[in-house]
Amino acid sequence: MKTKIIESSYIRLLSEIKKKIQEARNQAYLAVNKKMILLYWEIGQMIAEKQKAEGWGTKVIQRLADDLSKDTQDCPSFSVRNLKYMLKLYKTYLDFAFVQRLVAQIPWGQNISIMEKVKSHEQREFYLKACIENAWTRPVLIHQIESGLYERDSEENKQHNFHETLPEDLAEQAKSALKDSFNLGFLGLNRTAKEREIESAIVAKIRDVLLELGQWFAFIGSQYKVTVGNRDYFIDLLFYHRVLRSLIAIELKAVEFEPEFVGKMDFYLTALDSYAKLPEENPSIGIILCKSKDRMTVEFALRCSKKPTGVAEYYLTKKLPKQLQGKLPTVRQIEKKLKNIELEKKD
Repeated sequence: MKTKIIESSYIRLLSEIKKKIQEARNQAYLAVNKKMILLYWEIGQMIAEKQKAEGWGTKVIQRLADDLSKDTQDCPSFSVRNLKYMLKLYKTYLDFAFVQRLVAQIPWGQNISIMEKVKSHEQREFYLKACIENAWTRPVLIHQIESGLYERDSEENKQHNFHETLPEDLAEQAKSALKDSFNLGFLGLNRTAKEREIESAIVAKIRDVLLELGQWFAFIGSQYKVTVGNRDYFIDLLFYHRVLRSLIAIELKAVEFEPEFVGKMDFYLTALDSYAKLPEENPSIGIILCKSKDRMTVEFALRCSKKPTGVAEYYLTKKLPKQLQGKLPTVRQIEKKLKNIELEKKD
């Protein structure tokens, strides 16, 4: 006798099968991608070694592209441009073990972006690992490189008291989620923007904000209300971090850091731990985002805090690339030049 299919049981079965199919697809893609990147590296190696041995120039790449295109018409991977990138791949990463471990784990497009935009090996390794851990698309990777994530993620620049207020394993995870500064240039605001303006813009562009914060952040709400005694208090922004399993309270300060900001954050975190945190969750964590900060002042303020808190800066305008910093004229210089031009016209 046939048993009637229970809908909920069937839905679970269907979901599990779909999950298995997707996992298999992902594994197949990763395997193919790895084979392809390793092939590209080997082709680059062969070209480089032949150029060195035979004294050939770059014309060999054009000839290879022409001949390979005849035999691989269904595969556009062997264009002049791509062959040059394969050569660059080999010259950039001479260590084959390094290529296997990191380079071959991310797509070709992301590898090209890293080779083009990142100059030092240390920084390339940083972005390769970040790509693998966060599964960044190429546009997201480019955004992170251009916004200077490597510099902003530097461990020595981060200011927090996580090691004094959290278990060691949790402290390390919390530290990795914090940056020294956050790029909020995509909000389209200028440096005179008030806290509420910034907060409203963050909520309106929460998808971009989540990309900037990093993986595993989930937005809960703005002006999150906590009631203590007979009074209501409002936290600027509240997030949840899925890996840390902690509530993350963010307070925006459109001014330079002041020590009393830490005391206020302590109060909010105590309230969250008392009234919002679930029993199985870890302690709530605070991030104070300021327009600017004095490192010594922050250090002293955090010494007094018993709640896990990090302090970071935000900036609202896009920073110039390092190679252009200091090379472009200031506003005053431009004004002076224009004034001189006007005087010359009058003469």
